[in-house]
Amino acid sequence: MAHHFGSLVFTPLVKALQERYGSRRRYARLEAGAPSSDRLGPDESAFIAERDSFYMATVGATGWPYVQHRGGPKGFLKVIDDQTIAFADFRGNLQFVSTGNIGTDNRVALILVDYPSQGRLKILGRAEVFEGEQLVSWIKRLREPGYQAVIERAYVIRIEGFDWNCTQHITPRFTADQIQEALEPFERRLQELEQQNKALREQLNQKHDA
Repeated sequence: MAHHFGSLVFTPLVKALQERYGSRRRYARLEAGAPSSDRLGPDESAFIAERDSFYMATVGATGWPYVQHRGGPKGFLKVIDDQTIAFADFRGNLQFVSTGNIGTDNRVALILVDYPSQGRLKILGRAEVFEGEQLVSWIKRLREPGYQAVIERAYVIRIEGFDWNCTQHITPRFTADQIQEALEPFERRLQELEQQNKALREQLNQKHDA
């Protein structure tokens, strides 16, 4: 269900296209029935906490959109409160495109994807970038224990709308950790069978020697 999302992205032309292709009635019902809220609930907070990457779009002074992949340890995108999310900007290729874009237009769009479960959450918000002395207090809240990447700045995003997307056309993909977790029961069973096989061979050898 959309939360203020439709009012931000369903422009007159978008609505006209929905009308032309037969989807306007469905989205009009969503807009009419959506609560007047842009606040994250338990489902959204739990979904965000499980992500180890997302995509963020900004728009530069030239008018061109720019999409950047952001990655880190699971949970590096933090829910600060029900209207605010934040993440540490780890040192990367030093292009500063997203940071520069936010300096002229603070609107951002995020897409978070759970590939195994084919879930997708879209978030619209306004970002603020903290550096220098302002960064110090944020580092304690955003640093991930055991992750040694250098934190150069903090992105704090005030949410203005979000929407759960349909699961269509999301190809399931799995991380190495997810694959390892799925294989653990089979590996344990294999080890048990190998131990049993070893014990049987030893028993047979003892009987043969006797």
